[in-house]
Amino acid sequence: MKKRVLVVEDEEKLRRVVELQLVSAGFEVDKAATAEEGVKVVDRADLVLTDLRLPNMDGLGLLALIRRQNAQVPVVVMTAYGSIETAVECMKAGATDFLLKPFSLDHLMQVVHKALEVRALRDENRQLKEELGRRYEYDNIIGRSEPMQEIFATIERVAPTRATVLLAGESGVGKDLIARAIHFHSPRRDRPLVKINCTAIPENLMESELFGYEKGAFTGAVTSKPGKFEQADTGTVFLDEIGDVPGPIQVKLLRILQEREFERLGSNVTRHTDVRIIAATNQDLRAALEQGTFREDLYYRLNVVPLNIPPLRERKQDIPFLANHFIRKLAADSGSAVESITDAAMERLMAYHWPGNVRELENVIERSLVLCRGTQLDAGDVRLESAPRPRSQNGQHFLPEGLTLDQYEQELIREALRRADGNKSHAARLLGLTRNALRYRLTQMGLEA
Repeated sequence: MKKRVLVVEDEEKLRRVVELQLVSAGFEVDKAATAEEGVKVVDRADLVLTDLRLPNMDGLGLLALIRRQNAQVPVVVMTAYGSIETAVECMKAGATDFLLKPFSLDHLMQVVHKALEVRALRDENRQLKEELGRRYEYDNIIGRSEPMQEIFATIERVAPTRATVLLAGESGVGKDLIARAIHFHSPRRDRPLVKINCTAIPENLMESELFGYEKGAFTGAVTSKPGKFEQADTGTVFLDEIGDVPGPIQVKLLRILQEREFERLGSNVTRHTDVRIIAATNQDLRAALEQGTFREDLYYRLNVVPLNIPPLRERKQDIPFLANHFIRKLAADSGSAVESITDAAMERLMAYHWPGNVRELENVIERSLVLCRGTQLDAGDVRLESAPRPRSQNGQHFLPEGLTLDQYEQELIREALRRADGNKSHAARLLGLTRNALRYRLTQMGLEA
C-alpha cells in the first residue's frame, strides 16, 4: 500500500512543489494551508510534514495536537528560521526530524524515507513486544487441572508485586514458563528478564558472571564487564537451579536480596540494583538445609512466595490438552500431515509415568509426528522411550535383597559416577541432587578426595 503524507504549509508554491515530488516518488498526499485544516485529516497520515510558522496555530501547537491524537505518526518540521534552540525545542516536543529551508528535493526525500523507516522499526518493536506478552499469557500455559488452576491464581496475585518467588518442581514441569509468565504480567514486563542457569556456570566463574568484574581483576580481564544483576537492573532475574549455588555466592545473593547492593569482582565500589528475583529448584532445599549445604537465611529470603509445580503424573487430566497443543504446534514445523490423535494413542500417553514431565511429552509428540505416515496419530505411532514404570503389588523387595539403605545409596552413587565418567556435576544431575549434596554424601563415604 502507498504511504500517505500530510503536508501542512501556508506557502502555496512550496506546498505544490513538495506535493509533486512526493507523488512522483509513489506517495499519496493530503495538503493543508493551516494547522486547523491539517488536524482534520491527520488520523490517516503515515507521515506529517509541517511548517513551523503557520497562521493562527503554529507548527509546535499542531505537533502537540498530533501527539495527543496519534502518538505513532512521525512529524518532520520545516522552517526558514532555523537555529539550534529551535531544533532542540521541536525535538523535545516530539518531532522526528527538522528540515531547514531552503532544502533540496533530494534531501527532502532522504528525510521522508528515514522518518518512515524509524516508524516501521518502532511498529515492529511494539508488535514483537505484544506477541511476546501474548506468548506467556495463561491461556498459552496448558493446565486445566485443579493444581494448575491454583498456580495460575497465585501468579495473578503475585505478578503485580515485587515479592520474591521460589518455584519448586521436577525437571520438565515448566518452571521456566511460569517464571516468564510472572515477569510478563508484572509492571516490569518492558524491562529485562535475565535467566541465570546456576548449574551451567562453572563454580570458579560464577561470581564474575553474576556480579561482573573490573579490568585487571584476574588474568584475561582486559576490560571491565557488568554482571547479570547489572544487566537486569529495573527488571527480573530468574535464578534456575538455585540449589547448585556454592556457599560463598549464597552470601552475596543474600546481600542482593536484603540490601540490593553488590561489588564487582576486583572492585570496592558498592553498586545498587533494582531487580525482582524468581528462583527455581528441582531439589528439596529443606534437605539441603539439614545437610548444611544451603544457607537457612537465604532459603527464607527466597521462600517468600513458594510455588510447587506438580509433576505431570499427578495431573494427568492435562495430558490430552497438552498432547493436542503440541500436535498443533509441532506438526507444521516437522512437516507432518498429522491433524489429530486417536483414543488408543491417548490412552497410551495417559498410562505412561512421564519421568521427564511436560518436556518429555513434547519430545515424544515431536518424535511420533516425524515417524507417523498418516494424518492421525495412533497408538502404534506413539514412540515412548521405555515401558511404563511397573507398580509394586506388595511390600516385598522394598530394597534389593541383601542390601541396607546406606549400601543401596552408595551403590547408586558409584553407578552415577561411573556413568558420568567421574564428573560430579553430571552425576549429581543423574541422581537428582545438587553438587553440594553429592559432595556431602561422598565425604560421608570417604570418596570426596
